[in-house]
Amino acid sequence: MANAKPDLTSIQRQLMQVKHPELKKDIVSLGMVAKVEPTDDGIQIFIKTPNNDRRLQIGLEAQTRQLVSKLEGAGKVKIKFEVDQNMKMEDGNRIVGVKKVIAVGSGKGGVGKSTVTANLASALLKAGKKVGILDADIYGPSLGKMFGVNGRVALKSEEDKIYPLDKHGLKLISFSFLVAEDQPVVWRGPMLGKAIEQFLYDVVWGELDYLLIDLPPGTGDVQLSLAQLIDLDGAVIVTTPQDVAVLDAGRAAAMFKQVKIPILGIVENMSGFACPKCGHVTDLFSKGGGGKLAAQIGVPELGSVPLTVEVMRSGESGTPAILAESKGPLNDSYANIVKNLESQIALWED
Repeated sequence: MANAKPDLTSIQRQLMQVKHPELKKDIVSLGMVAKVEPTDDGIQIFIKTPNNDRRLQIGLEAQTRQLVSKLEGAGKVKIKFEVDQNMKMEDGNRIVGVKKVIAVGSGKGGVGKSTVTANLASALLKAGKKVGILDADIYGPSLGKMFGVNGRVALKSEEDKIYPLDKHGLKLISFSFLVAEDQPVVWRGPMLGKAIEQFLYDVVWGELDYLLIDLPPGTGDVQLSLAQLIDLDGAVIVTTPQDVAVLDAGRAAAMFKQVKIPILGIVENMSGFACPKCGHVTDLFSKGGGGKLAAQIGVPELGSVPLTVEVMRSGESGTPAILAESKGPLNDSYANIVKNLESQIALWED
């Protein structure tokens, strides 16, 4: 009895490994695969190209036949090229299926940037969006702790692709999933850039409305690598109210402007402590730093986030406070930030 032909999903996985020699992306991502049809004795694959460049076609044909022929039951693999002169090759640095990529950064550590990222992603999820988080802090990854994942986990992988972890409906990837909790990462700059590239393009993100990238503090190698590796739709800067945090956040803003990344706005974190009993807000870390920074660099303040007991507990429980709270000042704060963020993205698109 003859082997059954491979299904379309299996064929597509192989085609995702066929790289365009100039654009360095796979032909599926580039929209070059027109259709795949079974034949009496195998499979026929139709590939679109913008011109009749035979060198390119021969190279793609060799890759395609080699990879698809590995599938059990593939039979004879035939490749037919269709020239479409109106075809626009996507040469931008985008992730297939991901609509918006937003970086969340700050100029210094200790401002609660990762907490803001986790809760902002959760607020977007509650607003009906499909969301993922990429933890780009290789030296001090904290996404695992935020979502109750301790140490290494067995992530699903296929060929050269890896699947993100799914927690509470959010897709997550972090270096903390790949190393033991007490294992230090002693890497130089080029290795950081390669790791970030793999997290962006070798992770099967699927269909997402938003991918939030939780940046490490400062303005170093990871930030510069991101600016080169992917077309960011914008950046959100997190600060706390006090002057020293505002000063460092200003440096992060200058870095984003220098690499031509739109700054969508400022989030002031730890904007007063809300008493769990009486609701009175005490300004523990001064007041108004986020608004001051926003005015200085000419961008909006997306909102301010109070320091609450729920936020402090959520860092230990592994569930972002926004997912555990259906109403209250924290929920209201993030709902407002989501509304303002989406308004700013719409303005930049216009």
